[in-house]
Amino acid sequence: MKLRLALLFLTVNSMASFPVYGQAPNFQGKTMHIVVGTVAGDLYDLYARAIALFMGKYLPGNPNIIVQNMPGAGHMIAANHVYNVAKPDGLTLGAINAGLYFEQLIGRSEVRFDWARFNWIGNATKSPQVLYMRADTPFKTIEDVRNAKEAPKCGTTGLSNMGYFVPKILEETVGAKFNVIAGYQGGNEIDLGVERGEIVCRSLSTEAYFSREPFFTWRKNGFSRELMQGGRARIAQLPNTPTIYELMDKYKSPELARRLATALLASGEFHRPYMAPPKMRPEVVKTLRDAFTRTMKDADFIAEAKKKRLDLDPTTGEEVQSLATEVLAQPKDVIERLKKMMGR
Repeated sequence: MKLRLALLFLTVNSMASFPVYGQAPNFQGKTMHIVVGTVAGDLYDLYARAIALFMGKYLPGNPNIIVQNMPGAGHMIAANHVYNVAKPDGLTLGAINAGLYFEQLIGRSEVRFDWARFNWIGNATKSPQVLYMRADTPFKTIEDVRNAKEAPKCGTTGLSNMGYFVPKILEETVGAKFNVIAGYQGGNEIDLGVERGEIVCRSLSTEAYFSREPFFTWRKNGFSRELMQGGRARIAQLPNTPTIYELMDKYKSPELARRLATALLASGEFHRPYMAPPKMRPEVVKTLRDAFTRTMKDADFIAEAKKKRLDLDPTTGEEVQSLATEVLAQPKDVIERLKKMMGR
């Protein structure tokens, strides 16, 4: 009998020395931080503050959530902090520029993270690129651009942004050639150039295209038309505009070109993403993802986002995780082509 009791004591004592990994997390009495890679007032900050108001009620223990701004180096400081400094205890999330994975792909020395190993919690909205064209040009479709004797002129600020990449990707994938004119000071100057007839097209995010002038007036007056959108599925505002993936299927784009398009355009698919540090227990990741998804459906949160004019088109953490893994799994020839396009 004594031997049995001794063995039972040793067994229970040994079990107590190991963590219970299946145990659901509880955040009662704790404070969660959302680390934002910009200054206060930026859209990343506004989204994070809206989410912080509501997400806590969907987490066990209803923790307080505060936003911590950590600007600098194009979100790099914040991303490196979340990956390397923050504990994987569920109390730190990051709100980081979705295009930062480019820096890892092309081998920037400042990168101290592996984009695919972040634990992705969810994405508040998508903002694929859109290519618009002056409606009074003969270019009604991408097929018209393919067959043009003279390539239409598109404007951009420089050679390292989507205003340059999207026309070049269309050339790579479907053979539609554009004459990209760089050197404009900003988006407003590009749009003025379109109005003056110096150029006839531009690529920009759908978020910008549907949120400000002159585009409200242009669409109302029929001044512009949309030839292509960069997402995997057509967004509600552009039900009649083909995606680049539809165009690649139509023109049977080679695999290298398709991979290049995915690598360049994925940032629009996870436009306002939220991530957590690596090496987090699966049940903590699931709890955070579930809370994020429920927040996106919360009527009060949706009303708050509408009041602040924040677009919502959420994506689950599982979907963002899959895309993050896909964009990083590029063969060497795609990476080399990407470096060339980005001037590396």
